[in-house]
Amino acid sequence: MTGYRDLHPKERQSNAIAAKKALVEQFRAASQGPVAEERRKAREALNEERLARATEREAAKAKLKAEQVAEAAKAAEVSAQAQREAEAEKVRFAAKEAERAATLLLEQKVARDARYAARKAEKKIRRRGY
Repeated sequence: MTGYRDLHPKERQSNAIAAKKALVEQFRAASQGPVAEERRKAREALNEERLARATEREAAKAKLKAEQVAEAAKAAEVSAQAQREAEAEKVRFAAKEAERAATLLLEQKVARDARYAARKAEKKIRRRGY
């Protein structure tokens, strides 16, 4: 392993400081040059495009959400209309059933009254003997 060539610690420290300063100057020169400026402008343009795409995506999401809400409202209206129609049909069916039951009761009463009248007539004939 090679060591320091008889350099004094102060010299080594000053050499390290000078090397660091040189690296910093090299970095500053690279960051302030025309190539760096072009890269910065390219990054800014890329960032603006990214923001524009994000804005477009948000607008598309909002539009989709609005369409879904409108579709849900339409589906709810259709469902409510179907329910109203089903209830109306149920009422009509109940009315028909009630009418049919009343008609049946009336027919049964007429038949019962006819049987009763026939029995009475037979009884009357038996009593009279003719």
